[in-house]
Amino acid sequence: MKKPKLVALCGGRNKSDAARAKIEAFCRETTVDVLARTLWGEARGEGSRGMEAVACVILNRVARAEEEGGFWWGNTIVQVCQKPYQFSCWNRSDPNYKALLAADEADLYFASALRVARRALAGALEDITNGATHYHADHMTPYWAKGETPCAKVGRHVFYRL
Repeated sequence: MKKPKLVALCGGRNKSDAARAKIEAFCRETTVDVLARTLWGEARGEGSRGMEAVACVILNRVARAEEEGGFWWGNTIVQVCQKPYQFSCWNRSDPNYKALLAADEADLYFASALRVARRALAGALEDITNGATHYHADHMTPYWAKGETPCAKVGRHVFYRL
């Protein structure tokens, strides 16, 4: 049996304009979906403003990766969102993981997360976190936040630029 050849979906030089446009649309929608699910999983109880703040953290991480020519948490929105143990909603051990995968636009919070994700990708969000790359719920203090000065607080989340 012949081994299948793996090829990158996003990008490529030898594709027709129509094929390239289809691939780009697919990649854009995948990015919107992953970002929206992250916002839903991390901040659905915080309303649109809280979801916007989490989106800012993700966008700030991508911008930092671009500035530095890559970063450990990933270089794209999808990589940043799905980096293991960065956004707990993507951890398979998280009790809401299955709900995260099943969420659809019938869920008002997910529909809102989709709107915020689309605005984020269009560059239409103001950075209400002052450049934050990290955050946590205000009822806990993770080891990495000890001794750090917060740069914003939005709802029940505390934000840091590390």
